[in-house]
Amino acid sequence: MFVDSVDLMVSSGKGGAGCVSFWTEKFVVKGGPDGGDGGKGGDIYFVVDNNTDTLSALRGRNHIKAENGRPGEGRKRYGRKGKSVDIIVPPGTQIIDALTNEVIFDLLKEGERLLFLEGGKGGLGNMHFKSSSNQRPTYAQPGLPGVTKEIRLEMKLIADVGLVGYPSVGKSTLISTLSNSRPKVAEYEFTTLVPNLGVVNVGEYDSFMMADIPGIIEGASDGRGLGLEFLKHIERTKTLLILVDISNYREMKYQYETLLLELQRYSTDLAQRNFAVAITKCDSLPQDEVNSLTKQFIEEIGLEVNGRLNQYKVDSNYLSYGFKEDFGVELPKDKPLFILPISSVSHLNTDALRFALKEFAISVNQEEKER
Repeated sequence: MFVDSVDLMVSSGKGGAGCVSFWTEKFVVKGGPDGGDGGKGGDIYFVVDNNTDTLSALRGRNHIKAENGRPGEGRKRYGRKGKSVDIIVPPGTQIIDALTNEVIFDLLKEGERLLFLEGGKGGLGNMHFKSSSNQRPTYAQPGLPGVTKEIRLEMKLIADVGLVGYPSVGKSTLISTLSNSRPKVAEYEFTTLVPNLGVVNVGEYDSFMMADIPGIIEGASDGRGLGLEFLKHIERTKTLLILVDISNYREMKYQYETLLLELQRYSTDLAQRNFAVAITKCDSLPQDEVNSLTKQFIEEIGLEVNGRLNQYKVDSNYLSYGFKEDFGVELPKDKPLFILPISSVSHLNTDALRFALKEFAISVNQEEKER
């Protein structure tokens, strides 16, 4: 089961109490205080593990508590330290204060082990309080209490390219064609109910991560459909691929502008990401009609037909728009980097899209490093 948000109460362990004890042994006169210290309470850690991709293991665990420290004992014996608790989370998990909604930590790095709550310190035994004026101390310190905190864990997928489109536009089919992901594919809307991640291999040594989320409809930013719940999963994506269905009853310009508007309403930062456009299901119409509709769409959104992705072996019978060969310049924020007709079923231009998206993602990574 895919779970991307859980509410938890977490508590570190209480420190053990110090011991009040006196050394009593045959032939030992006035042995003195020998009470040991209490053990430290257990800590709460968060561990980032790339082998898990959901928070489902934490669902239903309302309170996670580390073990208390054991009290000290006589003969200067220290109490055992309480066992710490490791909470395993996938990369991209945010720890949010449930009361203030403040993001406390953002866990991104694989293998990271973060100390979240430290256990209470153990109390000192009475052996620490002996002095020349107090040779028989009859008190010891109690252990310090642990810390309790109410938090919310939210997971946001980390990917290089995020797919955005209406329901049944072909996102799941595309990610299953380009990557190793095998999401459910069917001929009805909202087939995809949970996000999917896939690794797209480009050659033997290069790859990038692609994320597919449930379809976005008009009003998704206001809570309609499933879009609002899962739009957060493309917040971390560096680039966006907007999918427009050429065979849909909605006009391509309408789909395009509506998707951009919903992204803008949800997050201004997300709306400023670099993006490209793929026109899907081009195998469902004759080639001439695909070219005509693609040219019309390009002109309607204020662009010009001025290029093909020939270096990526684009089918020359199908139009494409505006692919930049020089990735050293800053990428546009308000226009798509390219518009490409594709078909995931017949694999029309899918190889071209694969290589174009790889260069797209690499160029954005270079920009981030230069900053």
